[in-house]
Amino acid sequence: MTDIEGNIRYLRQQIPQSVKIVAVSKTKPVSDILTAYNAGQRIFGENRLQELQTKRDQLPSDIEWHFIGHLQSKKVKQIVQHAAMIQSVDSFRLLSVIDKVALRAGVVADCLIQFHIAREETKFGFSPEEAIEMFRSADFKNMRNVRIRGVMGMATFTDDMEAVREEFRLLKKWFTTIRNDFFQEKNEFSEISMGMSGDYLVGIEEGATIVRIGSLIFGERG
Repeated sequence: MTDIEGNIRYLRQQIPQSVKIVAVSKTKPVSDILTAYNAGQRIFGENRLQELQTKRDQLPSDIEWHFIGHLQSKKVKQIVQHAAMIQSVDSFRLLSVIDKVALRAGVVADCLIQFHIAREETKFGFSPEEAIEMFRSADFKNMRNVRIRGVMGMATFTDDMEAVREEFRLLKKWFTTIRNDFFQEKNEFSEISMGMSGDYLVGIEEGATIVRIGSLIFGERG
C-alpha cells in the first residue's frame, strides 16, 4: 500500500518552499486525493475534463485544480469553470477560444504557454517563433480574459538526465526572453512548470517554480 502522506512529507523535504507541487491525480480515486489533501497538499492536476469535474464535486472546495492535458476547444467552457490554471495552452487558436469563453463567463483564465521542448514529435506545444509571433499580434494584445502566468514544458522521456537538463535550460531561456520582451511590466508572468516524478530535481535545479508529480506521491498507475 502506498504511503501517500509519507511521500508528500519526503517531497516537501526535497523541494524548496518557493516551488509549487502539483499532485498529478489523474486515474487516482477520490480517497487517495483526500489522503493527500489531509497531508497538506492543495494543488492537484488532471488531464481529463470529466474526471476533474467528478472529483471537484466530491472534494473540498479549497483545492486548486490545474488542467495539465491536451485541451480540445469544445471542452474549454467547462475547464474555464473548473480549473484554477490551464497549464497546457499549446496553440494560438486554443488561447483565443479560452479568451472568448472566459469573457462570456465573466472570469479571467490563468494560463501557461506550453512549449515543445522534447525530441518526441508526439508532444504538443509552441515553438519559440510561434510564441513570439503570437505575442506580437494585435489579436493577442486585445485579449482581456486570459492571464499568461508563464510557461510549461515536458522533457523527452529518457534516462539521459543531461539531455533532459538541456531541454529544461531551453525552456528557462525562452521564458526569460519572452518575459523581457513582452511581460516586463507584468509580475504575474513568473511561473516555469517543468519536471515530473522522474526528473523534478533537474527541473528545480534549472529554475522550475512548479513541478508536476504523480507516481512519487500516489504510486505507479495500475
